[in-house]
Amino acid sequence: MENSTEDYRIQSFDLDTQVLLKTALKDPGSVNLEKVSNIIVDQSLKDQVFSKEAGRICYTIVQAEAKQSNGNVFRRNLLNRLQQEFKGREETRGRSLQEWVCYVTFICNIFDYLKVNNMPMVALVHPVYDCLIRLAQPDALMNEEEVDCLVLQLHRIGEQLEKVNGLRMDELFFLLRDGFLLQEGLSSMARLLLLEILEFRAGGWMLSSTAHKYYYSEIAD
Repeated sequence: MENSTEDYRIQSFDLDTQVLLKTALKDPGSVNLEKVSNIIVDQSLKDQVFSKEAGRICYTIVQAEAKQSNGNVFRRNLLNRLQQEFKGREETRGRSLQEWVCYVTFICNIFDYLKVNNMPMVALVHPVYDCLIRLAQPDALMNEEEVDCLVLQLHRIGEQLEKVNGLRMDELFFLLRDGFLLQEGLSSMARLLLLEILEFRAGGWMLSSTAHKYYYSEIAD
């Protein structure tokens, strides 16, 4: 599967970094993989578009490293860095809402792409849930940016997450339902997004075509 560099959105980096990343994608054993993982995480925290794409880059490097040397240096460094950022997540949110939303997008993206024996990585299940549950707290539901992030992630990985831990998904959806029904001061867009995701899960992680038409014509308007 040949991907052009453009597919990975790495042209926004300086030339040296582009060369480093292109090499990591093809010949990971020849570069400093800790440095590569830090570059990818740093960029993901700054750039929302990149945070959605970064999972594919990480997946390609992990696959290439496993094939080349059966190693997992890159994955280990990536998980360490994700864990560090996870510990400081409240400070991040307090400092920069955009960086926080980028972090959640990135960790969910990694959860979606990186599998072990075709199963999600156990180490990521609770951190991902903790992030999503933080987005479902009353103060976060007042921010459309956070609600939008939460709903996007649940569209992407909700079904996978529920399979690995249904109890925590119930916990998350109790919060979302209470927020939708009881919380005052939510914007009409936040209400619409919450109602849509409640229906999406109730329909087995699918929307009927009527519901799809309803929500997406409202959002387009």
